[in-house]
Parts: sequence; structure tokens; C-alpha cells
Amino acid sequence: MNQGKKRIGFFEKYLTLWVAVCIAAGIGIGHWAGESIGFLSSMEVFKVNIPVAVLIWLMIYPMMLQVDFSSLKNIGKRPKGLILTLVVNWLIKPFTMAFFAWLFFSKLYAAFISPEQAGEYIAGAILLGAAPCTAMVFVWSYLTDGDPNYTLVQVSVNDLIILVAFIPIVGLLLGITNITIPYDTLAASIVVFVVIPLVAGFITHKVLIRKRGEEWFREEFLPRFKPVSIVALLSTLVLLFAFQGKTIIEKPLIILLVAVPLVIQTYFIFFITWVGGRKLKLPHAICSPAAMIGASNFFELAVAVAIALFGLQSPAAMVTVVGVLVEVPVMLSLVKLANRWRY
Repeated sequence: MNQGKKRIGFFEKYLTLWVAVCIAAGIGIGHWAGESIGFLSSMEVFKVNIPVAVLIWLMIYPMMLQVDFSSLKNIGKRPKGLILTLVVNWLIKPFTMAFFAWLFFSKLYAAFISPEQAGEYIAGAILLGAAPCTAMVFVWSYLTDGDPNYTLVQVSVNDLIILVAFIPIVGLLLGITNITIPYDTLAASIVVFVVIPLVAGFITHKVLIRKRGEEWFREEFLPRFKPVSIVALLSTLVLLFAFQGKTIIEKPLIILLVAVPLVIQTYFIFFITWVGGRKLKLPHAICSPAAMIGASNFFELAVAVAIALFGLQSPAAMVTVVGVLVEVPVMLSLVKLANRWRY
């Protein structure tokens, strides 16, 4: 397998750079525009911010186009890899993320962060930890010679589980942090950012493949949405940091402080999944994507829900965006580890 010749796309490879540029641009816009952009944060329906909802939807819909639920018929053929993925993603990952967030924000950072702020920082981390990756994992799987069909099964199953497990897990963990949970807003967020794009993606996928074929869909149709997703992601980041600029200017080290527990969690989950896969004697092509799915996050959903629950200027929204910032360099380091440890 010629994994040495495989390359990540230009945008994905430099995602951290684009995020950093958007942070700087957003801070500059926020400083220059001042209170005049405040009206954007008030454009809400059921506490879902309309400008952000449109941008997030434009990010999520293209990734849902890749989900093929017909692949679920293959679940029973090699169940161990899928079982490992589900156990790590839903029974381990959300709770270890909550633990690391509590340890750092409530204890180790107590001298820098007030208890009220710590609660929201923890909430943002919980939102990141409660939803496994659904889009970028295809990139990580490709770079580690993962089985693309099995990866599709893993992603498809996780997308279905998000529909029923995300709200209870987030509600449970936020309840432990003594944060009042507006379940109506949480439910509305899942409908807007998961159910609607998932159904729309499923229908589009079926109709277009029936009419034009699988090859046209993969090679011609999907690439057309890539610029849309990129512009939507970068626009969302600029908007978020336009509202977060004051906090960052007053506490310039806050991004680094937030990044530390997120990075530790990512490596921790990767190693747990990798060791579990070795114990189960999974082939590399299944073990590696399983570890990548657990380590990475559905950050688009986390950003959207954080804004809906806590607002554009909240510490929770800040944490989810820092999750985007650290995702690519950390995951690329794990790709190198997975390839080095190939067995």
C-alpha cells in the first residue's frame, strides 16, 4: 500500500493556519466594529442564532451527503471494530472529556478563571466530547490506509446514534456541572444541525445516485460543495471571534489554556482505542479509523450547540472553536503514529 504517496488536501492540511487567520480577522473586526455588530447575536429563533445556523448548516449538509445508510447492511460481517468504536465514542469519550475539562478549568486554572467561567468552559468541552467526528475522519482514514467501506459504516452508525444519545449525554454531564439545561434549545439544535441536514443529505444521495450514478456523484457532485463548506467554516470563525475579541485581548493566553485539556483528551482517546483494537486483533485498516473517529470531534455541531445554549460571546463557544484550531495538527501527528505502528 503506497501510503507514502498519499497527501491531505491543501485546505485540510493548512486548516490550523486558516483558523488562525480567521481568529486575527475576527478580533480585528470586533475591535473596529465595536457594539455595531451586536445585532447579529440577537437574530434568534428558539435561541438558535440565524446567521450561525445558516453557516453551520452549509458546513454540515455536504458531509451528510457522504453518508450511505445502505452500508449498514454490512454491520454484522465484522462487528468487533464497530463495537470498539461505539464503546469508546459513547461510553468513554464524553466522560473523560468532562473529567479533563473539570480538572483543568475548575482546579488547575482556578487562579485564572472564575468558577462561573469555568462552568462554561467545561460545557464547551463536553459538547466537543459528546459527538464523534463525521467528516474529517474520511481524510484520516485515507491517510492511514483505512478500509473506506468500513469507515463509512462506522460514520453512518455514529450519525444515527447522535440523534438519540447526544441530548441525554450532554444533559447528564452539564447537569453534573450545575448548569441549567434548556432542553428545548438542545433539541432544536439537534433538529436543525443534525436531523434536517441528515435527511436532506440522504434524499439527495439516493436521488442523484439513482439518476446519475455513483461515480458522477463522488467525482463531480461532491467536489462542488467543498468551496461552500470552506467559506461557511471560515465565515463562522470570523463571526465568532468578532464577538470573542475583547476576551482574547484581555486574556491573550486563554487559547493556550483551553487547548491543553483538549489535546490531552485527543491523545488519551486515541491510545485507548488503539490498544483496544490491538487486544481485539483488529486489522490495521479497521483499528486505525476507529482510533481516528474517537480522537476527533464533530466540531461543527459542537460550535452550533454552544452558541445556541450559551451565546456567541460565551466561553463555551470559545472552547469549541479552539477545538477546530488544534484538530488538524494533533490529528496529523496521530496519523504518523498510526502509520508508524502499522501491524
